[in-house]
Amino acid sequence: MLRKTLITSACGAAALLAVGTAMADQTVPVACKMPVHVTCNINETGCNNNPGPTITIDGAISLGGLGANLIFMNNTKGTHTTIVPTWATNISLVPLNTPIVLPKQPVLGGVGGNPYIYMQFYDAKGNALTDEMFLGRCVQGLSFGADFLNDVVGSTTVHADGCSNHPGPVITMGGQISLSGLKARIIFRNNPKGTHTAQTYSDVNIIIDGQPVVIPKSPHQGGAGGNPLIVLEFLQGNGADIGDPVSLGRCNQL
Repeated sequence: MLRKTLITSACGAAALLAVGTAMADQTVPVACKMPVHVTCNINETGCNNNPGPTITIDGAISLGGLGANLIFMNNTKGTHTTIVPTWATNISLVPLNTPIVLPKQPVLGGVGGNPYIYMQFYDAKGNALTDEMFLGRCVQGLSFGADFLNDVVGSTTVHADGCSNHPGPVITMGGQISLSGLKARIIFRNNPKGTHTAQTYSDVNIIIDGQPVVIPKSPHQGGAGGNPLIVLEFLQGNGADIGDPVSLGRCNQL
């Protein structure tokens, strides 16, 4: 029998069995680290103003994707003597490179005209994710991209119809995931690192902690005959498994 378990490592999933009568939906949580690519466009005005320039940041965030396999089985008996026919379908819950637009956000410098500008990324708890990165001087025009692993938590709800149909039932899945926070710190200095350096900084939210990404409802057709056993496994956008498969039970138990 496939295990029902909550993975406590970097990625995992578990079934929360719905309480109630037959045909109740089941909600399956998922937690993992999703690759995230951030592209920042940095536009500056008033580079020679006092006390400093105004920087405007915008750009885009691309998510690494989240998928699932729905596996339909007619039985799980006889591990050494019985062939267990299965049928599976791959589902793209969050497509690879799903974009999130980063709105324009102004940041004010404060160390005089044409400062040296650095950037450093932090997580929602204030832990540094990168070293300081020198972007250039204000008048040079700036842009930057970086890759991270972002903590993701969420769930998908599984609903079944037509459990006795041939060749199999129709399963509907939908839900939501939430991203952990990501901040960029913009640092202004009047000269490169060293003695007698004046500096100021401002933090900008790149991803707000708990920012939701909706998983739209979509139907998927089974193919293992009436009332199959249904197993769900989550996948990274590149197809790598997230934790162990989760057995949801017979179709008419959903």
